[in-house]
Amino acid sequence: MTDAAPTPPDETYSYLGPAGTFTEAALKQVPEAAGKTWRSVNNVGEALSDVTSGRSVAAMIAIENSIEGGVSATQDALATVPGLRIVGEVLVPVNFVLVARPGTTLADVRTVNAHPVAYAQSRGWLERHLPEHGHIPASSNVQSAASLFDADSAADAAVAPPGITEHHDVVVLARDIGDNPNAVTRFVLVSRSRALPEPTGADKTSLIVELPSDESGALMAMLEQFSTRGVNLSLLESRPIGDALGRYRFVVDLDGHVADERVADALLGLRRTSPNVIFLGSYPRADQREIEYHAKYDDEIFIEARDWLRGLLSGEPD
Repeated sequence: MTDAAPTPPDETYSYLGPAGTFTEAALKQVPEAAGKTWRSVNNVGEALSDVTSGRSVAAMIAIENSIEGGVSATQDALATVPGLRIVGEVLVPVNFVLVARPGTTLADVRTVNAHPVAYAQSRGWLERHLPEHGHIPASSNVQSAASLFDADSAADAAVAPPGITEHHDVVVLARDIGDNPNAVTRFVLVSRSRALPEPTGADKTSLIVELPSDESGALMAMLEQFSTRGVNLSLLESRPIGDALGRYRFVVDLDGHVADERVADALLGLRRTSPNVIFLGSYPRADQREIEYHAKYDDEIFIEARDWLRGLLSGEPD
C-alpha cells in the first residue's frame, strides 16, 4: 500500500511510512480507509500537504506517546498549517522486537540499528542482554530493519515493530524488548472536513491557544476558562511560537465535545481573552470512556442561565 497510479483524492489516505510502521497499524483501525489507496510519505509535513492540496482525503499522524509525551513536529504543524481538523483518534500499543539477517544469533550482535525513540524505549533491555552493544540511529523503525541489507551496513541487528517480518526477510531474535509494556502511541486522523462528528458522550476536543500577554497570572486566567465550567484537561503542553524568546502557545486536549454547553462556554471565554485560538476538532475518544462531570455543569444549567439573562434584558416578569 504505497504510491500507485493517481486516484481520486477521496480514495487516498496518507500515512508515515514505509509499510510496516506503527502509523500504518493505526490506519488499519480506520474502517473507512479499508480498500482505499494508502500513500506512504516521509514526514508529517508531507502528510499534511497531501491533505491541504487535496491529494488525500485524510492523513494519519502520531501526536502523543505515553512515554515521550507530545510529538512536537505534529503539534507545530497543526499550529501553523491552516484548514485542518482532527476527525478521529487511534491508540496503538508500542512494543519492539530485535531482528537480524537470517543466520544471525543473539550472541553475534555487536551493533544495533534503531530509531532514536525506539532505542530510548528499549535501551534497558539492550543494556541487560547486550551490555557492550553499539547503536546506529535509523530514520524510522522500519528503515532500521531494511538497512540491515545495505551493502555497507555495519549493524548486526535492528529494533523494529513486531510486524516487520511481513515486509522484510529478517528473523526475530527477541520479542517484547520495550522497557515499558504499557507504552501507547496516540494517532490522529486529520482532514479538511468541517463537518463535526456527532457527540457521543465520550468525546475529546483539541485546541491550540496563545496567551494574551507574558505576565503574571496569564496562564492561570486561561486555565480558569476550563476549571470554572467543569471541563477537565487531558493534555496541556507548551510549544514555542518562534517569533520571540519566551513566547509560547499551548496545545490543549479537553474532555467533551464543542456541542456540550460547558465546552462551548469555555471556548467563548478563550476567544474573548486569547489573541489566537485554533480549534482542531471534536471527535470520539479512542478508549470510548464516557466523560464524567458534576451535575452543576449539565447543558440544561447553561441553557437556563442564558434564558434567565434573556428575560432580564427583554423585561419579562420574574
